[in-house]
Amino acid sequence: MSSSVDATVPHDPSAMTHREVLETMTGLLAALFTALLSTTIVATALPTIIGDLQGSQTAYTWVITAALLTNAASTPIWGKFADLFDKKLLVQSAIIIFVVGSIVAGFAENVTVLLLARVVQGVGMGGLTALTVAIIGSIIAPRERGRYSGYMGAVMAVAMSGGPILGGVIVDSPLGWRWCFFVCVPLAVIAMVLLQRTLRLQTVRKDVSIDWLGATLLTGGVSVLLVWVSFAGKVDYYAWWSIESTVYVTTGVLLLIATVWVEARAKSPIIPLAIVTERTTGLAIIASITVGIGIFGATTFLSQYFQTARGYSPTMAGVLVIPLVTGMFLASVGSGQLITRRGKWKGFVVGGAVLMVLGFGLLSTIGHATSLWLVGGYILIIGLGIGMMMQNLALAVQNTVSVHNIGAASSSVAFFRTFGGAIGVSVLGSVLATRVHELAAQGLSDIGIPIESSADSNLDLESLPAPIVAVLRASYGDATGRIFLIAAAAAVIAVVATALLPNRPLRSTIDTDPDLDPLHPDSSRTDAKPRRRDDVENEQASALFD
Repeated sequence: MSSSVDATVPHDPSAMTHREVLETMTGLLAALFTALLSTTIVATALPTIIGDLQGSQTAYTWVITAALLTNAASTPIWGKFADLFDKKLLVQSAIIIFVVGSIVAGFAENVTVLLLARVVQGVGMGGLTALTVAIIGSIIAPRERGRYSGYMGAVMAVAMSGGPILGGVIVDSPLGWRWCFFVCVPLAVIAMVLLQRTLRLQTVRKDVSIDWLGATLLTGGVSVLLVWVSFAGKVDYYAWWSIESTVYVTTGVLLLIATVWVEARAKSPIIPLAIVTERTTGLAIIASITVGIGIFGATTFLSQYFQTARGYSPTMAGVLVIPLVTGMFLASVGSGQLITRRGKWKGFVVGGAVLMVLGFGLLSTIGHATSLWLVGGYILIIGLGIGMMMQNLALAVQNTVSVHNIGAASSSVAFFRTFGGAIGVSVLGSVLATRVHELAAQGLSDIGIPIESSADSNLDLESLPAPIVAVLRASYGDATGRIFLIAAAAAVIAVVATALLPNRPLRSTIDTDPDLDPLHPDSSRTDAKPRRRDDVENEQASALFD
């Protein structure tokens, strides 16, 4: 059944049929599912992993951050590759890199090796994240992309709901936490086979030019800032306001400024500034950073909250996070179908941002004794908000660029979303560690036990006496609310950004009209100074009334 809108909208005769698209997406979504599953499995298993490897709260944070950092840093490179090379070969390469990282992580005997393995995994996940969105954008018109984005959202929801439970079951079973990494290997092989059989894309040969200097500067700047936020404010390292902090921040900012300078002059920049500074893309990037903070911050610290603060097993911790993914599933699939049917998208992203503010605001009130029903309700609201925003922000951006630039545009949004997640996890982890230390020191002092170490100590609670364990659990539970208050404040920025997004109708063709897209390589415009898309559209709108 189609709406009246569909009946009057012209369709691209070169577009693939619904069946052909579904066949193409099968292997693609299988690969994406494998990468997402690895992240959610680890989130639930982390307390056990860090305890077994004698790690600290900082190590706990960096197991997540290391993968997110390399994911974010490599995403623009993968996106650029997608505009230059065979996308099918690139996806398969990303899977192989991911498998290698998973195997090394499974055999890790200490935190250092585990972090290195997570770096390799992150590179593979960056490829799968960027290429999946880029390929979908290359074969489906924005007007029809809502339903397929919904399918992607459903796969993401299943991976994110099944991952915590599966990870908990594996950790609680005789297999042990190492199989949380090994289990992804056969799934990746299956995805490779499906991709080989179903993914058929036309390859366009182009002159290859990769801005390696820009990529290196970008990675360096992001890495320095992440190292800073990971260790700042801890008594064993340095204060937020200190000489060390000044050095880290100055170095990171200078590297990022150098990145912008290089990208503005590069023949083929990793992050094309003309795309990133376009109004829709720029505002979507700001909102995507908040989405990254929300999704990665929630999954990382809620699992720790349920296990460390509330004393639940890894399996039960996975079950208790299900409301988050249920909300994402319902909102992603539902909004995708409605967008395809009605052609309207902006209300969903603005509504999602508002729900994120509400959900994180409510979650900031939790403590070590808050009713689990309330916590579950708050998590559900956050899931609904994330589900309405994540894929639809990418859709809004893809609607403004030609198919020739869709890899760079899509990867830019994915990069900043993952970058936001990496920064968010690091900052929230640092704030949590500092707050736990304060509450633990007070709690232990109240029962006459002097604290001898910082909150960034060993997280293996099973080796501690019962009175100390009780204090530490309460400290973690009561400290968790503060980090979600920070997330709520960040979500307010997303509300403003999404409200300012131009409400452009979704086009019904795969590619843009060259006359409407000054970035389109086939544009016939010969103006000495490229005109902004808004100016062109305003001229055409005025012409209709003349």
